[in-house]
Amino acid sequence: MDRLDRRILDTLQNDSSLTNQALAEAVGLSPSACLKRVRQLKAEGVIEREVALLAPEKLGTSLHMVVEVTMERDQKDLYDRFLKRVLAAPEVTQCYKVTGEVDFILIVMVADMDAYDRFCDKVLYADANMRKFRTLISRKRQKFDTRVFLPEP
Repeated sequence: MDRLDRRILDTLQNDSSLTNQALAEAVGLSPSACLKRVRQLKAEGVIEREVALLAPEKLGTSLHMVVEVTMERDQKDLYDRFLKRVLAAPEVTQCYKVTGEVDFILIVMVADMDAYDRFCDKVLYADANMRKFRTLISRKRQKFDTRVFLPEP
């Protein structure tokens, strides 16, 4: 991946709705060369997918939680069972398996506390291997960015 590929990716992360013509102009390539590079980045899986980012505050009240989950036993099959439940839960927008004092960090978005209680029953309390969890409720989202940092080569 060279500097032009990185410029293409950086530009697309800011606005993936650009036409190929506009993208080519923004990065200083011919439209055909730009299209060829974008297709290659998609074929290699560098560009996974294109999505629309929604403004949660425009769609009604929603709570964002950071949930630290500690498992009872460190066992692959038990972790996989928990992950299956987490990945199926639409309330979980991000899931990280981490090192340290906790095993998983979940980012959970729900409409209200009743919805969070239902999520806890369905996902967290339903797992016999879950020892404990701690919920941090976001009072205000200060920064949210979907961009991937692209260090210079």
